[in-house]
Amino acid sequence: MTETDKGETVEIRGIGFVGSHTDAYEEMSSFLRDVLGLRPITVDGVGATLFTATNGDVFAVAQPYEEGSAAERTIGLLVDDVDAAAAGLHAAGVETDGINENVRWRYTHFRAPDGKLYELVEERSL
Repeated sequence: MTETDKGETVEIRGIGFVGSHTDAYEEMSSFLRDVLGLRPITVDGVGATLFTATNGDVFAVAQPYEEGSAAERTIGLLVDDVDAAAAGLHAAGVETDGINENVRWRYTHFRAPDGKLYELVEERSL
């Protein structure tokens, strides 16, 4: 749990998503599937290739310039309510790119003080 400057908190339940944009897209996809044993999954509305671990965590691999996204790695921090968590970030002076969604997740991206891209991720009921 992180306390913001205004006393509000953002509660992170875990890290459930890691994404990577890479020039080695095919090699990385084969490695995740064939060496690490992650299972490919399909989620409507997601342009990356997704793989899941046995606990449900997701690793996404995308081409370097997947349409409509930043060309870098990201880590998805699980929250119960992405709207409330984004409001907590805003209260602390952290900007987000608005709430996005697909059939599995609602999410918003932000840059942490290290300048790296992260996202808050709310899992939707399937």
